[in-house]
Amino acid sequence: MSDPKTEYALRLEARLKTIAGKERVHLQLGYWKLGTIAAGLVLAWLSLARNLFSPYWLIAVVVLYVILAVWHDRVIRARTHAETAAAFYRRGIARIEDRWPGTGEPGERFRDSKHIYAEDLDLFGRGGLFELLSTARLPMGENRLANWLCVPSPRETILERQGLLQSLRDNLDLREDLAVMGEDLRVKLNPETLEGWSESAHILPAGPMRAVAALLAVCFLAALIVDFTAHTHIPVLLVLAIEAVFLRWLRPRAQTVIGGLATNEEGLLLFAEILKRIEGEQFTSPRLQSFSAELKHGAEPASRAIRKLALIVSYIDGRESPLALLAELPLLYSVQVAFAAEAWRARWGKRMRGWIEIVAEMEALLSLAAYSYEHPADPFPEIMEPENSQALFDGVELGHPLIPSARCVRNSARLDAQLRVMLVSGSNMSGKSTFLRTAGINTVLAMAGAPIRGKSLRLTPLAIGSRIRSTDSLQENRSSFYTEILQIRQVFELMNQGAPLLFLFDELLEGTNSNDRRAGAEGLIRALLNHGAIGVVTTHDLALTDLPHVLGNQVRNKHFQDYVEDGKMRFDYKLRDGVVAKSNAIELMRLIGLDL
Repeated sequence: MSDPKTEYALRLEARLKTIAGKERVHLQLGYWKLGTIAAGLVLAWLSLARNLFSPYWLIAVVVLYVILAVWHDRVIRARTHAETAAAFYRRGIARIEDRWPGTGEPGERFRDSKHIYAEDLDLFGRGGLFELLSTARLPMGENRLANWLCVPSPRETILERQGLLQSLRDNLDLREDLAVMGEDLRVKLNPETLEGWSESAHILPAGPMRAVAALLAVCFLAALIVDFTAHTHIPVLLVLAIEAVFLRWLRPRAQTVIGGLATNEEGLLLFAEILKRIEGEQFTSPRLQSFSAELKHGAEPASRAIRKLALIVSYIDGRESPLALLAELPLLYSVQVAFAAEAWRARWGKRMRGWIEIVAEMEALLSLAAYSYEHPADPFPEIMEPENSQALFDGVELGHPLIPSARCVRNSARLDAQLRVMLVSGSNMSGKSTFLRTAGINTVLAMAGAPIRGKSLRLTPLAIGSRIRSTDSLQENRSSFYTEILQIRQVFELMNQGAPLLFLFDELLEGTNSNDRRAGAEGLIRALLNHGAIGVVTTHDLALTDLPHVLGNQVRNKHFQDYVEDGKMRFDYKLRDGVVAKSNAIELMRLIGLDL
């Protein structure tokens, strides 16, 4: 495997050279077109005003201009294509250099404050994990990737996904081709609505009604000819009367058919282009080969079928245009378009869900494959079979993928049958919360089938539950403590859903007094241990560090240390054994100028 940054830089340089070359040709063709126009005007004056030669020679000038215009359009398209490819590689280099926040799709529509860990682990939003990972072009790809991050996958699925990512990781040409497709398209596509529309029952009457509608339109045109030749309006009026009745009968149904397509032509054209590229790829993986075969199954490939639907949607989008409004009654415009949509749905509608699933899977896989390619030092985790339903989390030198490599401090952590709960103490800003998020986000990556940020990670399939952020709510009349215990209850509910639980609690029960905190924490951790869970609890309340004496060796103290040097607080963010020796709260207040 080549160095990803070097490979991106070489390809970027090649695309920039292409852009420069196409720009020169673009300017030259512009001058030639202007020269052709000027020459045409001079020749037209010499021919028409001076009669020096036949006007038919001007056709050659027009033909030359058309050739130049077509050539110019292709050059502009090639330049735009190269510019999009250059932007693709710039974004890739930015991800490698940790300059990516704000450059990708943040996935704001997937944010859910009630999700059990998404907000705590920064999965969505600017600078979130989704923005780092996603290269999807269509909503179905984004939906699938978000689902993989929010719902841990079973072991067999993870192992299969890891194999698929390894087969796709070096396929940079495929990722570039998909990235530059439809760079000028304004995509509007709702996959769920499209699936629902495609699988809906017929609304318009079956049988010969479509032929009748077409015949009525032909009859109107024939009546117009009779009107112009025989100078009688009776045939036209008769046909219009019949069409008015026909339109009154079928137009409401037609509006239902064409109104159910929550997409535009450009969204379907991009969908078709992506399908076509997948159809033509020579995959090595049997599962990916089955994708390509499924898309090409039948008399016509999926890409061509979607292009036909895009054409129908273009007519639907144009039904409010002046020409379409004029054609509504005499040509039964909306009814004709609805019949075409119904015919498409009858032929291909049942396959739409499968096509959407394939594109969703491919785009999500390619997103993770790009991440794997761009971070070659990040290994795939080893997903272990649980022994006696015992959970395992064994990470060596784990780092946080959202923290730039130059500032990322790595720590190791192992949770197993002997050490099931880490009770992490430490002063403010020493790294406790980041340690929780590091463990959590790497578990999310592992359960999605992606590489992790670390030297290695061995773990059993785990459900993830966290309580790191919680605030009060004036609208819902909830205190921060009440919000916290509601989140903890959600975490407890995960223990009855199959996989062992990895829980991550930051400053456990911080919203109550020390006595209640101590008793409550003991009860919560004891209940979690009884259900086979593993996890990490952080606290700045040193009273909680006595819990290992009560709960046994399965709960152990760890801590983060801080130092005051030259009047400044310093942290090394390294996890150590034992209880923290001191607190920095008083020192911090003095450092900012409070007189204590």
